[in-house]
Amino acid sequence: MPKTAAAADRRPILGTGSRNSDLTSVTHAGISMKRARILRAAVLYSLLIAGSAVILMPFWWMIATSLKSMDEIMAYPPTFVPKEAFWSNYAHTWNAAPFTQYTLNTLFLAVSTVAGNVLVNSFVAYGFAKIDFRGKKFWFALLLATMMIPGFVTLIPQYIFFSKLNLVGTYYPLILPAFLGNAFFIFLVRQFYMGVPNDLIEAAKIDGASHFRIWLQIMIPLAKPALIAVAIFSFNGAWNDFLGPLLYVNDETLYTLQIGLQTFKTTLTTQWNYLMAGSVLVLLPVIVLFFLMQKYFIEGMNLQAGTKG
Repeated sequence: MPKTAAAADRRPILGTGSRNSDLTSVTHAGISMKRARILRAAVLYSLLIAGSAVILMPFWWMIATSLKSMDEIMAYPPTFVPKEAFWSNYAHTWNAAPFTQYTLNTLFLAVSTVAGNVLVNSFVAYGFAKIDFRGKKFWFALLLATMMIPGFVTLIPQYIFFSKLNLVGTYYPLILPAFLGNAFFIFLVRQFYMGVPNDLIEAAKIDGASHFRIWLQIMIPLAKPALIAVAIFSFNGAWNDFLGPLLYVNDETLYTLQIGLQTFKTTLTTQWNYLMAGSVLVLLPVIVLFFLMQKYFIEGMNLQAGTKG
């Protein structure tokens, strides 16, 4: 074979080297992008873990304090993990006062408040979302404007009102406001209702359904996530309410859990281990409720989720 032909056979095919370099560049770019994504994910999760640790630190401190003795609580420097866990603090806390009665009282108030907020606010929200009437936008704007009024501004007039009705000393001042509407809950459910197609309403009207029946049989099932969110907010507010029972309840048999926790606070000292144990017991139902309902709660906060119906 001639030398020129052999040399020609040994020469690389035109363009092969450039294609190989392109493939190598693409491979390096893919690896770099993958490493960048891993790095971003690592930084993000590190920040989330650090933030969660900061948020959960008070909760851990409360649990740790509930298991300590008073001597260890007052010791310096403080300990983050109890040297000896006194689980008997929880039994002593529960037996130190009629906490079973306090729990039943608080549960009654919470359930009544949830029922009022869910029924009344969902019904009013339906009117603002699906019924046309004169001055609708004005009244809705006026309703939203009430959200800017601090609750402490209406505290004294509300107390005088219930006092003149001879309702102070009963649960009525704590339950009745839930049946009078809440601007935030009405806004939340109304925005959810706005995502429900009007064709459903018109079809129900053609079949002879009234607005009450449309609300009860169509809107409430479709708005279940939003109503669960309202129920969680209402339950949490009623369960943790301290100021309301403190103002209106003066009979020990009607005390709630938040008032009952004051058993461990006196003018001279505070039994921190028992107080923290009681606080853990009071907080547990709220935590359990949130974890059980968090799926519906997150979906209910999506104001456009009603379009899924």
